[in-house]
Amino acid sequence: MAQERFPGEAEPSEAEPGEAGEQATARPLRRRRADGRRNQARLLEAAFAAFAEHGASVSVREIARRAGVSTGTFSRHFPTKDALFRAVVLHRVGQLVQRADELAADDDPATAFFAFLTLLVEEGAADHAVGAALGSTGFDVQAAASAAGLDFGSALRGLLARAQEAGAVRGDVDAADVKALVVGCLARERDGIDDSARRRMISIIREGLRARPRP
Repeated sequence: MAQERFPGEAEPSEAEPGEAGEQATARPLRRRRADGRRNQARLLEAAFAAFAEHGASVSVREIARRAGVSTGTFSRHFPTKDALFRAVVLHRVGQLVQRADELAADDDPATAFFAFLTLLVEEGAADHAVGAALGSTGFDVQAAASAAGLDFGSALRGLLARAQEAGAVRGDVDAADVKALVVGCLARERDGIDDSARRRMISIIREGLRARPRP
């Protein structure tokens, strides 16, 4: 069975609207590829924000408008809903894994772990909203990430283990505990955004996770 296309979208053409085929061919390949990557990145960021705000039923036109591209460009990159959903998940999980790797390479273990924990809380509401939106369509977010070899859990466990080895985090804490604490922080703002409450919750869980000197 053919995958569902976005409604109202024409079959994509090879050249950009208004760009003659010869001009497109003559255009340097490297520049075209760079333009394509930038367009795709803008679309993925726009789609993530749109899903978080409006759910998975948001229109193609709205996502393209947010990204500043045409709906034709959108369809060339993501001809089906599943293609878009999968790309959004991989882009977001990839960003988190990359950030974890950067923190591990650039900061001491304690700073890296707590910075990542703060990031998960600060951006967790949008991530949860997108996950719920895509899950409501029957799309398996976890399976998509796993199939691409993106292991967020491993990244989190690595940062946690390094912080524990450095004596900065309690040794009896595991990654499941950390995830539950992040969920608890998000639940605190279930009735509305409250920046001061979020900062307070982050401070509470940071202090609770810190290793204490033995008496």
